[in-house]
Amino acid sequence: MRLAAFAVAVTYALAGPAAAWQSEDERIFGPEDAPQIQVLSVTDLAAFAPVLQDYVTRNPGRGIRYVQASSTEIYAAIHDEDARFDLVISSAMDLQMKLANDGLAASVAPDARGLPDWARWRDQLWGIALEPVVTLASRQALGDLPVPRTRRDLIALLRENPERFQDRVAAYDPQVSGVGYFLIAQDDQVSDGFWRLAEVMGRLNARLFCCSGQMITELREGRIAIAYNVVASYAARFRPDDPDLVQLAFEDYTFAIVRSALVPVNAPDPQGAQDLLSYLLSDPAQRLIADSAGVALIAGTGKPPVPQLRPIRLDAGLLVYDDRLRRAGLLSEWRAALIQP
Repeated sequence: MRLAAFAVAVTYALAGPAAAWQSEDERIFGPEDAPQIQVLSVTDLAAFAPVLQDYVTRNPGRGIRYVQASSTEIYAAIHDEDARFDLVISSAMDLQMKLANDGLAASVAPDARGLPDWARWRDQLWGIALEPVVTLASRQALGDLPVPRTRRDLIALLRENPERFQDRVAAYDPQVSGVGYFLIAQDDQVSDGFWRLAEVMGRLNARLFCCSGQMITELREGRIAIAYNVVASYAARFRPDDPDLVQLAFEDYTFAIVRSALVPVNAPDPQGAQDLLSYLLSDPAQRLIADSAGVALIAGTGKPPVPQLRPIRLDAGLLVYDDRLRRAGLLSEWRAALIQP
């Protein structure tokens, strides 16, 4: 097993002598001298830029400072390091729920007409996107092999063709990625065959990554052949122009993460955050987001979900994934499967 290196992060010095968290990217939208809404988000900047640009175009007196970081860094920044942001967006549903449950999310009242009940928690967590989780493959790498339609098919494909897929399978590293851990926990809960798949990937010396974007880059550059559990919206930016990318939405089940937003209790501009959140839940923004994700969160703003899609509810049941014994057990089993002689 090899952990892929990812982009050099920028270190932010915060209050306290040793407090530091890391970001991956940053950009200002709108006039630099306009009042700025401070956004901390896991969403890839390039993928979210059209939505943010549309907001500042519609609101010429406002700007947005958008900082991108991993889900675990976002959690640390808000939970442990008193970072000051107005809106926090993450796809790590369990970590967002933990922040809200620990009293770090303010109660707000955005315009949320049409938002399903399962995509919000109280008045503190608000779903803004439905993100299918898919497997990507290289058409060239598959060659004349059949395209797998279920996880059982994928297991058979990898087992029967080890020479083709050795060192060329990718997955999230759950030890560094909050989303990666969350998805393993979901797979473990739903599928009896998931650990057989993990063992097969381990025998093939699977490569582990921090994020979907890195897996897609490696896939497009021919260094891997299959990427398991990739957030579909990241792939959507490349698939129309890259005929080699094959997206597999497995027929046994396809998870859909609810990407959620919260306003921290220490937000410098809570009203600006609520205004931006209302926009993100509006029809124009939801159409832009659904175009990227490939499925609508709010009915009528994009493609309806396919039958095998399983949206994960935004509710207090997510807190079970924060249990330290459960987490330690899952990670131990994952290491045993992936690290083999």
